Parts: sequence; structure tokens; C-alpha cells
Amino acid sequence: MTRTRRKRLAIAGLGLALTLSLSACGGNLGGGQAATADTYPDGPITMLVGQDPGGSTDLVGRALADRAGADLGAPIAVENRPGANGAIAAQELTGAEPDGQTLMVLVGSLSYITPLAVEPDQAIDLADFEIVSGLSQDDYVLVAGRNTGFRTIDDMKAAGRPINFGTTGVGTGSQLSSELLFQQAGIDATAVPFDGGSPTLTAVLGGQVDVAAIQLGEAVEQIRAGAITPIVTFAGQRVSYLPDTPTATEAGYPVQVQQSRAVVAPKGTPPEVLGELRTAFDTAFATPEYKEFNTQRLLTPNEVSGEELRTQWSSALENYRALVQKFGIDLGGSA
Repeated sequence: MTRTRRKRLAIAGLGLALTLSLSACGGNLGGGQAATADTYPDGPITMLVGQDPGGSTDLVGRALADRAGADLGAPIAVENRPGANGAIAAQELTGAEPDGQTLMVLVGSLSYITPLAVEPDQAIDLADFEIVSGLSQDDYVLVAGRNTGFRTIDDMKAAGRPINFGTTGVGTGSQLSSELLFQQAGIDATAVPFDGGSPTLTAVLGGQVDVAAIQLGEAVEQIRAGAITPIVTFAGQRVSYLPDTPTATEAGYPVQVQQSRAVVAPKGTPPEVLGELRTAFDTAFATPEYKEFNTQRLLTPNEVSGEELRTQWSSALENYRALVQKFGIDLGGSA
């Protein structure tokens, strides 16, 4: 079986972002009065998003911010801190006051895939945050540029040349799903990392890469327009909105990888404040507008408690760790 090759362009930046000192982000001085349900919120709330504007995670945050803010009686401002799959924003959150005034939409891959790509002391630990609520899950689809002529995995195997595949970054579900597929299929493939779904999709459309695994909500419009060709999804079962596209498992390569999201707060945020936040987000989840948003963006609601989300993400980490060990995959590109 041909060993999957990968470019190492992004790993240095990822490691640097993950090891930023707390002092650079504004440390928690711990000198303020503790927030309570009676005094919360104390002014506008900031919700960090570690991805670029316009991507799935950013849109999820903005879809929730106005509705939850209305319930809390305070505006929630979404602020983007793109870079390193969200690690820059997560590092900033660890230095924020634990008063519920600063939150983050955290992507699950930062907790259960990125640790497989970096040194242990560089990984973001979910234990460093309070989880307000789970949000949603997003499936990945492997898409090909029209000029490649690829419509199936067999087409790629018969190409007679190495395949260039785009990823949304080092330590992401996009990278992991592709690496697992190409390793099992024996396809000689080189990873080209980008920073997020939008530039990755642009690279496929422009022919800079042959294929890429992209979240369904970000790829579906171009699929429907015929600009890119879906080859397989990495979902557990065939998705209803792509009925003619098999899963990787159906194609003979058992690979299931999902992106998941949650709203988190700094460690030590008072339980009563977390309760106020959870109530506000539950109210937002129940609105017809947000339910329709999930449908339009092809998102599966995963509005679970913090305890259940920790269990989900911990299980995902162990599952993916076993898979990369089984197939000898080095997500960090150090092999």
C-alpha cells in the first residue's frame, strides 16, 4: 500500500498558536466580584469564533447570537479570531474572566483530532473550559474539481499519478477523513493544507487541488450548481440531500468523521451563570428560524448537556487515535 505523503506547511504555525502564553491574551486577574444570576449579564457579551467569517462555524455563532442575546437582555457580539483550527481563539478564552461575558463556539476537531497532530503540551484540553451546550454536527463530503474527471474512488486509483488533496488545516476532520480514505485505498496523495473551508473550496474550484473533504453545508451550493463533483461522504449513512452519493463505508473504506460544535465558557464560570446561558441557548434552539437555519445548512442538531458532550468528544478522540495508529498515519507530518 502506498504511504500517503503530506505537506508540512501548516504544522509550525499550528504549534505556535497552541503555545501562545496566557499573558499575550490578557490573563484572568481574578480580582473582580463573582457573577451571579441576579447580576448577569453585566453588559454586552463577546462570543469568539476561531474561524473566518462566512464559514459554517461563524454562521452558527451568528444564527444563535441575536436570539440568545435577546433572551439574556444583552447583545452578543460575534468576534472572529481565525487561525490554527480555532486554537488562537481557544487560547484567548482561557485567559478571559470566568464571568460569562466571554464565550466561544468551539469546534470539536480541536479537542478530538488536533491532539493527534501536535505535542501533548500544545493540545487544547476540553477540561480547561465550562461547556454551556452542544450545538450541532456537520458531515464531510469528498469533492472533486470538474476538470479532474473524478467521480469515484476507483477513478482516483486509476489516475496513474499522485493526487493533490486540499484540507481545511492540520489536525482537522477534513485532513483525518482524507488521510484515512487514501491510506486504505492505497492512493498516493499529497495534502495541501489551507486555513478553513472557504479557501479549501476555492482551491478545488480553481484547480489548485484535485479533491478536498469539506463540510457539507459549505460545499452543497457548488455541488448543486455542478461546479464540483461529490465522490463520497464520511457520514454514518447516506445523506438524504445527496441520495446518489455513497458513504466511504459503502464504497469499501470504513471512514466516519464528523465536525461537532459547542458553546464554551472560561473554566470557573459560576454554575448559576452557566444555567442562565443554557436557558438562553435552549430558547434560541427552539425558534423556528434557528431550526430552519440548521435544515438549510445541512446541520444535525446536537444540543446536549456539557456532560454528554464531554463523553462524546472523549470517545471520538480515543476512536480516532486508534485509527491513526492502526493505519500508521502521522497527521503532524513529521514522519
